[in-house]
Formats: sequence, C-alpha cells, structure tokens
Amino acid sequence: MSFDFPPRLRALQAQLHRIRAEHTALCATLPWSAEPHPGWTVQEGRYSPRGDVPPSPGYTPEQQLALGRLERRLRRLTGVVMTDAFWQSVEREKVVAARMALKRAHEPAAG
Repeated sequence: MSFDFPPRLRALQAQLHRIRAEHTALCATLPWSAEPHPGWTVQEGRYSPRGDVPPSPGYTPEQQLALGRLERRLRRLTGVVMTDAFWQSVEREKVVAARMALKRAHEPAAG
C-alpha cells in the first residue's frame, strides 16, 4: 500500500527518528538511577535479574537538562506528526497502515 505523504510530514517524521535516536543514545550513557542510590548485592537478599547492582551517582544536572530537552522535543514532534491534517484525508481503515508506512518512508525501497 502506497501513500502520498506531504513533504512537510515526511520531514517531521525524519526529524522524529533523529531525535528518538539521540534520546536512545543518551539513555544508554546514563546511570541506572536518576537519583543517587547505593545499589545492592544479591547476598543482601534482594533480587535483581542483573545480579549485583552497583551504586549509581544519579544524573548530573547537565544530563537531566539534556534528557528533559530531548523528551520535550519527542513529545512535541510526536504530537505534530499525529495531528497533521494529512491524516484526515486517509480512509479510516487505512490510517494504521499509513502511520506504519510513514515510519518507514525514510528507508530505501526494497528491490
């Protein structure tokens, strides 16, 4: 199924992909706890699927700001993409397929 997405909507979705990738990359670098936490060992009788959990220094103010900025951008962009006027032109039965197609619109065509 093919959809004729407006260039603005395609650009917004591409930006959303980039911001989501930045968010994922940042989250991979953050300590496991946002607040300082002493951690624990399995011998203390606490369960963890990861085994012993080391202490966490918590997020730095810079990390908190960066995470908050990316999360705000993700929410804003998601809202703009989801409420774009284009969606009113799509038949109700095809909206899910169209949204999935938009998510993949930046990928090269298989062939």
